Amino acid sequence: MYLRFGKRFFDILFSLGALIVLSPIILFISILIKVFNTGPLIFEQKRIGINNNLFNFYKFRSMPLDTPDIPSDKIKKLNLNWISKFIRRTSIDEIPQLFNILIGDMSVVGPRPALPSQKKLIKFRSESGVLLYRPGLTGLAQISSYDGMKENVKAFYDKKYINSISFTSDMLIIIKTFFYLLKPPPVY
Repeated sequence: MYLRFGKRFFDILFSLGALIVLSPIILFISILIKVFNTGPLIFEQKRIGINNNLFNFYKFRSMPLDTPDIPSDKIKKLNLNWISKFIRRTSIDEIPQLFNILIGDMSVVGPRPALPSQKKLIKFRSESGVLLYRPGLTGLAQISSYDGMKENVKAFYDKKYINSISFTSDMLIIIKTFFYLLKPPPVY
């Protein structure tokens, strides 16, 4: 019942509520990005969504305009200013994905949406049925040290999650995500 109706209902309530509560932060960060960074406020990228369909994935811009379109853990050295480092460290850059959730491209909890260039990950997810589900803002792989994780291990956690989707498991992942955000930042 939760998977069929409750999960989407929860996604709408959560994303709408979060957007309202976070609106002052969204406004403040938007101003900082426009003052200290060049380029558009929102970074838009094609990602793999439910049923292997592409969708427009949104983030606050924190990377330089010429950054390659690859996973951030594969980028060697970046020259980020203080606002970009702060946005990435606190994961504030992910807030615009609440709009992706609200419109139905994503869920609060699910496998993180892959880049089209992540062929191995897409293959593993396709083989295990993971691509039949909405990608998420956070997921089991994310709270299990996602960055630097091999594609088959990510797909393993994704499959483990979809085999046990419930309101309780989603709440536990959301709570663990907040603790995960308290870990030391990745080095860029």
